[in-house]
Amino acid sequence: MNKELWKKCVNFHGHECPGLAIGFRACEIAVEKMDLKFSSDEELVCVTENDACGVDAVQVITGCTLGKGNLVYRGTGKMAFTFFNRKSGKSIRLIMKKFTSEMSREERQKYILEAPEDQVFSIKKPNFTVPNTARLFNTIICDRCGEGAPEHKIRINNAEKLCLDCFEKYTRGW
Repeated sequence: MNKELWKKCVNFHGHECPGLAIGFRACEIAVEKMDLKFSSDEELVCVTENDACGVDAVQVITGCTLGKGNLVYRGTGKMAFTFFNRKSGKSIRLIMKKFTSEMSREERQKYILEAPEDQVFSIKKPNFTVPNTARLFNTIICDRCGEGAPEHKIRINNAEKLCLDCFEKYTRGW
């Protein structure tokens, strides 16, 4: 385990925890098996199926971020991370295995970081293809609130262009 990289992840996340360890370990495995380097653009993609602590480790280690469009949130709730290398075509999906025994928080974190990888994760080929690269959208001004939103997030209601907030508020009574 790269202790300096772990410290960097802890500093970014704010504390040590088993959740951060899950993302850290998933990245370590992906980096090793796919020979990954830190992503300066969109050459590497991570699809995370959860929005938990481990995603912070993904950002620190891989350079995948929501802002660059190469960290994609797919809200299945599974503790799963799928990595794609657009240049090499390599990919891997890591799914956290269920714990079979009771452990304290500290024991769980240590287990995640140190147990053999096949005891911690199921390692498979992805069951979906690499997402498209990030797209740029035109900004449309909402006819109700005057705020701009990307065109794919605008809804038309009685010939009005509405942002999602106004669409919900005026068509569903929120």
